[in-house]
Amino acid sequence: MRVGSLFFVSSSLSSSSSLSVIGSSICRSIIRPAPSLLHRLSFQFIPNRTTLTCSMASSFKPEQARVPPSLQLPSPPITKFNIGLCQLAVTSDKERNIVHARAAIEEAAEKGAKLVVLPEIWNSPYSNDSFPIYAEDIDAGPDASPSTAMLSEVAQLLKITIVGGSIPERSGDKLYNTCCVFDADGKLKAKHRKIHLFDIDIPGKITFKESQTLTAGETPTVVDTEVGRIGIGICYDIRFQELAMLYAARGAHLICYPGAFNMTTGPLHWELLQRARAVDNELYVATCAPARDVGGGYVAWGHSTLVGPFGEVLATTEHGEAIVISEIDYSQIEQRRTNLPLEKQRRGDLYQLVDVQRSSSQ
Repeated sequence: MRVGSLFFVSSSLSSSSSLSVIGSSICRSIIRPAPSLLHRLSFQFIPNRTTLTCSMASSFKPEQARVPPSLQLPSPPITKFNIGLCQLAVTSDKERNIVHARAAIEEAAEKGAKLVVLPEIWNSPYSNDSFPIYAEDIDAGPDASPSTAMLSEVAQLLKITIVGGSIPERSGDKLYNTCCVFDADGKLKAKHRKIHLFDIDIPGKITFKESQTLTAGETPTVVDTEVGRIGIGICYDIRFQELAMLYAARGAHLICYPGAFNMTTGPLHWELLQRARAVDNELYVATCAPARDVGGGYVAWGHSTLVGPFGEVLATTEHGEAIVISEIDYSQIEQRRTNLPLEKQRRGDLYQLVDVQRSSSQ
């Protein structure tokens, strides 16, 4: 019965690079030196293969792949619950949009949703011309922001958490694309201003420059709610995997992306990006889009979706108005992270993701 293995290092090999080559060869196979070399070799006894494996894993420094180190996944207040994704038709009538959104939220709650998500720019047409007209001063109170006043009121009334899609926000002389999160008491828990502005140019297909009217947000957003720790991104934010990685390192169970992908990038990238963000970080990803209006100036792709931590599409819809109800089970996160222990396999000796905000606050 073999209880250990021998590895050797030639006394004539002094450079670290040579040692590295010898070490890596030993990890792959058992090397038997020729008898004529034995007098030049020193031997060390390794008790078992586990010792060698642990030593190698330690040298990879997975805990250093996130700076500061990743937070432990928190224990959520609730493990299983239903999420509702309200894919809404948006018109040029702001008052109608607010009433319509409220009715959809109420319907989702009636169907058992404890968390309801609205689309990007649900109270206004999606256009640079419309943003200044429909913008609301969220910080100035309910009279100045009827859209968020409705969200606060209905969240408290129905005792649900709402990720309120996004609306154009006015703050001083600046405009933002902003998502508000309300808890079951109707309190504003978080406000995420879209970090990555949608500036693209695909000749013959679509050109849009949000930066013509909007200002980019400066702060990643993770919020603790009655349904777990949620990271928030808006539409174009989903293309930047660093933001999702940062949210995972902050202990998010779920990332919500209200978004309005278009008819060019939607068919190619919408589901792909959601599944990539989910499987890369082994957490849930939920998206909510406006319904498609082929007569509108900006035509949305639709297809609001919930993706699980293994990259599986759990629920989705087509392009018309719909309310998607699906169950989230956070125990699946731990299971998938046990199946694929990526956090323990990262190479902190080769790469790092730096959370600038957390680092500067420490």
